[in-house]
Amino acid sequence: MEWRERIAGDPKVLMGKPVIKGTRISVELIIDLLANGWSHGEILRNYPHVSAEDIAACLHYANDMVKDIKEYPVNI
Repeated sequence: MEWRERIAGDPKVLMGKPVIKGTRISVELIIDLLANGWSHGEILRNYPHVSAEDIAACLHYANDMVKDIKEYPVNI
């Protein structure tokens, strides 16, 4: 999946946070919902402008962002 087809950042929308194109629904919100136990079905029912492909794009975006992190916290 190429997340760039579905995720955009525009300084005029949510101060440039990455959002699902054509919406004001941020990637952060979708990831937060999933992290808090929401199912894909719950997201789709509560956010009718979001598709299953949009949810997948948010996950792919988050995965790519994590891959770019080169610092790893170490507990001493």
